[in-house]
Amino acid sequence: MTQAQLRPPTMADVARLAGVSHQTVSRVLGDHPNVRDETRAKVLRAIDEMGYRRNFSARALATRRTRTLGVVASNTTLYGPASTLFALEEAARAEGYLVSTVSLRRLTVETLSEALDRLSEGGVEGVIAIAPQRSAVEALAELRYPFPVVAVGTGSGAEVPSVNVDQQLGARLATGHLLAAGHRRVWHLAGPEDWQEAADRTAGWRATLDEAGVEPPLPLRGDWSPLSGYRAGQELAGWVGRGLTAVFVANDQMALGVLRALREAGVRTPQDVAVVGFDDIPESEFFAPPLTTVRQDFSTVGERSIALLLDLMEGRAPSGTARIAIEPQLVVRASTFPYGPQPPYALHAEGAPD
Repeated sequence: MTQAQLRPPTMADVARLAGVSHQTVSRVLGDHPNVRDETRAKVLRAIDEMGYRRNFSARALATRRTRTLGVVASNTTLYGPASTLFALEEAARAEGYLVSTVSLRRLTVETLSEALDRLSEGGVEGVIAIAPQRSAVEALAELRYPFPVVAVGTGSGAEVPSVNVDQQLGARLATGHLLAAGHRRVWHLAGPEDWQEAADRTAGWRATLDEAGVEPPLPLRGDWSPLSGYRAGQELAGWVGRGLTAVFVANDQMALGVLRALREAGVRTPQDVAVVGFDDIPESEFFAPPLTTVRQDFSTVGERSIALLLDLMEGRAPSGTARIAIEPQLVVRASTFPYGPQPPYALHAEGAPD
C-alpha cells in the first residue's frame, strides 16, 4: 500500500476523480445553486467512492467559522434536561452545526464560567445553557462571554435570552382540568425549591385555585424521583376521606410513586383520587392507570432555541428582549376520567372518553 493510499482523500482527489475543478467540488459541498445537476451528481459519486470527509479544521481557518455550537447542561439523567439536550443536538445538526457539550453536576458562577471558557477555547460560535435552577439563571445573568448565549428551561423571569415551555400554563391546564371534572380542591406535589420550573408549576396551580375561589392546600415537595413521589403518596393517602380527591404532581416520575403509594393504601385511581402528572414521559401511558399529564414539546424547544441562537449570532435578534414561550398540551388518560362534568379540554385530549 502506498503512502497516498494511507492518507485520507482530499478535495483535490475528489476533483481529479470527478474530472472537475477544485472550486466545483467546493461549490457542491457548499450546496451552491450554480452547479449543473449532472456535475453535482458526478461529484457526489466521487465523494462516496473515495469516502471523502470534509476537513473542518481547515475550513475553520479559511472562513473563521467553526460551525460548532456549545451546550452547557446539568441534571441530564432527568427526563426534561435529557430530552432538551437531545432536541438541541438534533436541531443543530439539521442546521449544519456540530455540538460540543459540557455536562456539570451543578451550574454555579464558578462551574459555568469554567465551562464557557473551555467552550470558548474550542472555538464555539454560540452557547445554549440548559439552566433549570434559579442559581444557574443568576449565574448566567452575572457572567460576560464573547459569544451569544441562550438559556433553556429557566422558567419565567430569566434576564437572558431564553426559550421555555410555559410551565404556568401547563399547571393551569392540569389544575383546571381537575376542577372542571368536579373536584372541589386540588392538592399539589411540587418539585425542588431551587428549580424555577417547579416554582412556575406551583404558581400556575395556586393561581388557578385562587381564581376558582378555592383555598390552596399546603403543597408537598419532592425531588423529581419516584421515591419522593411514593413517600408523598403515603402522606396523601391519609387525607383520603377528608377532602382529598385530586392531586396535581409536578412530574410524571413522582406521579408514578404517588400512584403506587395510593394503590398500596387501597385507594383507587381515579375513582377515589384523580392524579395528573407533568412531562408526558414515554412510559406514562403505560402506568396503572395510564397517566393524564402535560406534554412538553421538546423538539420545538430545540428548534426554537437553535434558531434564536443563530439569529443572535447573525445579529438578527435583539439580545436583551429575546424571550420565547412554547405552549404545552394537556393529554387526558384514565387517571382522571371524569369525576363530575365532562372536562372542557376533552376536545384537545388524547384518550378522553366520548
